[in-house]
Amino acid sequence: MPGYSVSDNVLNKNQNLGQLRIVPVAGSRLLRSFIDLPWSLYADDPCWIPPLIFERKWHLSPKNPYFEHAEFQAWIACRGERVVGRISAQIDQLHLQRYHDATGFFGFLEAEDNAETFQALFDVAEGWLREKGMRRIRGPFTLSINDECGLLVEGFDSPPPIMLGHALPYYGLRVEEQGFLKEQDLLAYRVHPDISPPKHLEILTRRAAGRVKVRAMRRDHFKEDLEIIRDIFEDAWSENWGFIPFTPAEFTELGKNLKNLVNAESVRIAEVDGEPAAMIVMFPNINEMIKDLDGRLFPFGWLKLLWRLKVVGAKSTRIPLMGVRRRYQGSRLGATLALMVIAPLHENARKQGINEVDMSWILEQNQGMRKIIESVGGVPYKRYRIYQKELEAE
Repeated sequence: MPGYSVSDNVLNKNQNLGQLRIVPVAGSRLLRSFIDLPWSLYADDPCWIPPLIFERKWHLSPKNPYFEHAEFQAWIACRGERVVGRISAQIDQLHLQRYHDATGFFGFLEAEDNAETFQALFDVAEGWLREKGMRRIRGPFTLSINDECGLLVEGFDSPPPIMLGHALPYYGLRVEEQGFLKEQDLLAYRVHPDISPPKHLEILTRRAAGRVKVRAMRRDHFKEDLEIIRDIFEDAWSENWGFIPFTPAEFTELGKNLKNLVNAESVRIAEVDGEPAAMIVMFPNINEMIKDLDGRLFPFGWLKLLWRLKVVGAKSTRIPLMGVRRRYQGSRLGATLALMVIAPLHENARKQGINEVDMSWILEQNQGMRKIIESVGGVPYKRYRIYQKELEAE
């Protein structure tokens, strides 16, 4: 299990153990304390999944292409030598260029159940953003809207799938005590792979069969299909709340994960009259495979993970990417396209012995997509909240 203490050269051993102190994260030792904190907070929570430490280090390293367009600062909260909280603040230039709203973000929020700790963490994050000209703060995002989003406020009774967060039940109240209000809610849906689409959608599917072709990803044309997925995603999501397109470098990184973790049958592209019009991507739920690794791949964790990925297989999956081009959205053909890419993935999941498919996240206000998912038996089982607060000038 990782440690949770800050080194002697950062905190004085004679310091009052009850005194709270906020320390900016600088250097590898403090970064490791920042990463390690959840192990102590979630020690008694059976639904928490220890993240892979090497992945968290990469995510916060200059190698992450997110940092090509963003500023970032992290802090830890300490009582004596014990780390009891953490937070980050970030400014995304791509967001500012798109929305011109002087909004900064917070993320990586974890802390003991203490109002003083939450206040101190938010004070430093808000102050940093205010000094850089931001007029509001929104979050949590780890790091951006294209990563883990929102604070879990419902659904604490089950582990999160890959790329969804977990939280302790008191977090929401503590955040709201700091003056934050709900900005958006994101829903995660659980769907059994043995779906039965409603009759009217079956009829529409048969009628569209002459125009619509659904195919799997082509391994021998991987780069071409990856670009098709990106193009559909950017068009389909472009008017969604908070949307920020991936940069080419970010999508290339996503493509590496796609190539390594996903088989060709788990990606579907629908073409209307020969033109790509909809897509869907299903990832194996890596979280179920790493739960007992305690965040470590060495010395033997990587062998266990490789065996589980290649031989045992996952029993649950997540669909993090799905999109229908805007010109079809809100139409019968648009709903048909969504069903036509969902259905073969669920059939493939059944063949692989999958017993649960997570479809997330879906904006609470996206009634069209929610109705489609619910029409095939989807049930919301987790709710993530994005908060916002106006920053008053000092």
